[in-house]
Amino acid sequence: MTTPRRVAVIDIGKTNAKLALVDTADINEIAVVTRPNGVLPGPPWPHFDLEGHWQFLLSALADFHRAHGIDAISVTTHGASCVLLDAAGNLAAPMLDYEHPGPDTLHAEYDRVRPPFAETGSPRLPLGLNVGAQLFWMFATDPGLKDRTAAILTYPQYWGQRLTGIAATDASSLGCHTDLWEPQAGRLSTLAPRLGIADKIAPTLPSAAVLGPILPEIATATGLPEGTLVHCGIHDSNASLLPHVLTRATPFSVVSTGTWVISMAMGGTPVTLDPARDTLVNVNALGAPVPSARFMGGREFEMLMPGARVTPSEADIAGVLAEGVMLLPAVVGESGPFRGRRAAWLPHEPVQGTGARMVAVSYYLALMTAESLKLIGHAGTVVVEGPFARNPDYCTMLAVAMGSPVETAAGQTGTSQGAALLAAPEAARMSTTPVTVGPERTALLARYAALWRERVLAA
Repeated sequence: MTTPRRVAVIDIGKTNAKLALVDTADINEIAVVTRPNGVLPGPPWPHFDLEGHWQFLLSALADFHRAHGIDAISVTTHGASCVLLDAAGNLAAPMLDYEHPGPDTLHAEYDRVRPPFAETGSPRLPLGLNVGAQLFWMFATDPGLKDRTAAILTYPQYWGQRLTGIAATDASSLGCHTDLWEPQAGRLSTLAPRLGIADKIAPTLPSAAVLGPILPEIATATGLPEGTLVHCGIHDSNASLLPHVLTRATPFSVVSTGTWVISMAMGGTPVTLDPARDTLVNVNALGAPVPSARFMGGREFEMLMPGARVTPSEADIAGVLAEGVMLLPAVVGESGPFRGRRAAWLPHEPVQGTGARMVAVSYYLALMTAESLKLIGHAGTVVVEGPFARNPDYCTMLAVAMGSPVETAAGQTGTSQGAALLAAPEAARMSTTPVTVGPERTALLARYAALWRERVLAA
């Protein structure tokens, strides 16, 4: 089969919905359009605007095809999400926002049925971050919902179903702290029969599998040829990991940055994961388990640095290092390696909008990332994907704190590039740039990192 040249990637992050067009000749995005991923209020509960996204995607697919041509479609989305369809293939209920606190009201009841961490690699998370907790709460809140539900799809495959009419799941999405998957065994966990949904979860296919061609009505709406193939799809952090899985020798780690900062170790030092520190087992595109850790770094950055971005000066950097201005965890205390901690500035909080604040925030995020990498047994090179790859202060502090080579990946979003490789794995390649730090700056950063960790451990 001919390698598709231009792959349209539906890329739904927690903050933005995107359509990217990736040229597989060089794995670069040649067009990207975005739409805010806002949450609509109930009833029956806060939910994502799936229909708004759908109209946006259809319009963008038509525009991209007219301007460039589209040879195949792939999908990647955020995790912690599923979509429930009725027998007609329509929504059985709106898609719950995983940050809704509703599932916490049945925390104790759900804990009595969920499998242990040793089985699923899923830590017990708040809100709806465990898909099993979402389902448990939704079925209790709407007693008729389980009967109305004919198929449960993981989120990337929902968009595939809209395009092809074929329902599926994939292991990278089921393996994203859902409580529904056994990553070591590669099968549904014991939670599925306990919830009475084992026969409702759509068939699990490889992420790169072809779901099928687009439906005739999609071809009419977009101008795409009727034979355009749609690939099954993948969890977004694993999309970022895929190019490296296909091209790099282990050991290495990938840090995927966005709303969430997800660290994933391939071939690292064996460790015992601690679910209390937001470590978990993800499942990569090839179905293999991957020790991982996460914290809401992108959300923390937006909270700490609202509005215009600032480019720090050398004086800003020198001042932060000399004064030891630092932020202790955790800004979003519901997740990450220091869950339950309250953030604190030492010895003082830099003024909003200043270069000094930008430096201190970047160092905080890098040191949180370093802690995550240590928890999952990182070894080898660290590759940083996404927005934080364009933050030199974050990258230099990470390199020093880890004592490991750090490389930054090119491109607007590693998730789109990785998802495109589901349709063209032989095109896998990544352009990365090594992070360099001079010896004098290295000594200052190392001293800062050691002091930060000392203060965190003493808190």
